Amino acid sequence: MHPFLTHPQVTTTLLATAPRAEESQLLDIDGSVIVMLGIFLVLLLILWRFLWRPYLRVRDERVGRTEGAREKAAQLEADAATRMAKVEGALTEARRAALAEMGKLRQEAQAREQQLIAEAQEAARKMLGEARAKLDVAVANEKANLREQTAVIGRQIAEKALGRSLAT
Repeated sequence: MHPFLTHPQVTTTLLATAPRAEESQLLDIDGSVIVMLGIFLVLLLILWRFLWRPYLRVRDERVGRTEGAREKAAQLEADAATRMAKVEGALTEARRAALAEMGKLRQEAQAREQQLIAEAQEAARKMLGEARAKLDVAVANEKANLREQTAVIGRQIAEKALGRSLAT
């Protein structure tokens, strides 16, 4: 091959020097190859513009929407987790406050119970003291009555035993 030949000249030279078979070939390489190559390139450009580029655009949009939906779902899950943590925190705080209030009410009830018990014991002591005082007065009265009756009965027994009346 000569170094100064142009591309069409090289192609023509190669085609001219190609061996020719006497039988018909399955594939003849001649000028129709260039026509087919031209048709292929034109079809490639047409299909690229009207089929492949719209397909890629639609696919990219679909991927973008899918990724956007996934990101949005992840964001919603994160928001839900944050809200759930806030709700659980508030619930824990409410439980703690309720337990503290119950403890306070329990202490107040126990203090009130102790106060009522003390008041009841004091009332019982007072009643017991009054009852003892009444009992002591009644016992003293009965002892005085018994002394008088003892003296009368003793005199009556002595008079019966002696058979006479005793001087006073």
